[in-house]
Formats: sequence, structure tokens, C-alpha cells
Amino acid sequence: MAPRILLPGKLTSGATGVRGDSYSNGLRYAEAIARAGGVVMTVPPLTESLSHVASLVAAVDGVLIQGGGDIDPARYGDAQRSDTVYGIVAAHDEFELAVVRETVRQDKPLLAICRGIQILNVALGGTLHQDLGGVLSDRESHWNTYHSITLTTGSRLALAMGTTSPQRCHSYHHQALRDVSPNLAIVARAPDDVIEAVEHRHARWIVGVQWHPEDDAAETSDQQKLFDGFVAQCQHNQLI
Repeated sequence: MAPRILLPGKLTSGATGVRGDSYSNGLRYAEAIARAGGVVMTVPPLTESLSHVASLVAAVDGVLIQGGGDIDPARYGDAQRSDTVYGIVAAHDEFELAVVRETVRQDKPLLAICRGIQILNVALGGTLHQDLGGVLSDRESHWNTYHSITLTTGSRLALAMGTTSPQRCHSYHHQALRDVSPNLAIVARAPDDVIEAVEHRHARWIVGVQWHPEDDAAETSDQQKLFDGFVAQCQHNQLI
């Protein structure tokens, strides 16, 4: 059976072919998972879904958390300090935080991308820089741009990607990890020292990356290998 990957959906509007509001996910994530041999299972972030989080995670072989808008600073014990904070949706925060905590509890494979790495950190007690303009001289340096990243040798991330120095990683974020959860280890940084990836210290395979590997996975082998490695872990999870 193809590994089943839970991907919490986003509330959307304006979709064609449906009546009223809708929910969706980014197609590139699903395509990268499909190339790796997995299949995405999308669940809407409804209040009713929260009561089924444990059974939802138990029913799949792994979890993918995608990018999106910002997390409400109240979720990590802060007040909103920047007028650049955008796209807060309480239902997204609540459902994704619950899914991540349950995934950690069940020790299922997890790949958390962009907003996802931030959700992972906040779910485990970490905090965020609300805007990189507060810590970098150029606040646009991680917004819709490519840069190299240095990975820790022997990390799950480096082993999956087959390199410790991917050269073209697509950044599209204005926030980043500040205080990292004690349960997470930093395993990658950008040239300006912004945290680009973390891994859970005790779980079998829980990885968060700040860039968007799905954007170039169809053409760039090391970016696709991250999804290949994740799905392979999900496949292995079926046998446990």
C-alpha cells in the first residue's frame, strides 16, 4: 500500500467547481509526495476535526505540515509586535498545533515546511521572530529568493537530501525561529545564520525546514530527495 500522508488543509474561497467556501492544499506538496510513492490525505481544519486528531494521526503513515500565513503570536506567549504579521487563521493554528503534538506523541514521521517548522517549534514550546527586519539588516533577504544552506553532517535532513550544502533553496518567509524548543536540534542555517532546519532530538524522524523544497523538487534532485526520504520513513512506519 502506498504510504498515506496526512496534510491538514487550509480554508479557502473562490475555488472553481464547488459551491461556497472550500478547503485545499498546495498542489506542489502533493506532487512531490506522489513522485516519492506516497499519497496525500487532506483533512479540513474544522472544530469537529480536533476531536478526531488522535485517530486521524493513527490512521496514516506520516504527516506533512505545509506553508501558509503567520501563527498568532499569542500561541507562543507574545503580543503582536510587527505590522507585517499577516494571514492569521485561528482554525489553522489550532488544528495544526494539535496534529503536530499528536504526531510527536505517536512518533510518526513528520515533515514540516516553512510555516510548518514554525508550527513544530511553537507546538513544542518555542518562539518566533515576528519579522526578520528586527534581526537582519535586510528584511527582504528571505522573501522570494534563493540561497545556499549548510546542513549538519549526519543529520536526518542531510542523509535524506544526500548533501550538506544545497545551493538553491527557495525562501519565502519573513519570520523565523527565535527560541528553539529544547526537544529540537538545529541542523541547518542560512549564510546569515537564520535557522533553516530542525530535527526532534528523540523521535525517529521529525524534520522541519524553513525553505520550500516543493517549489523545485520536480527539477532539483536534492530537493526531491527530501520528500523521497520522508516517504521512505513513512513506508518503514507501515512495517512497525
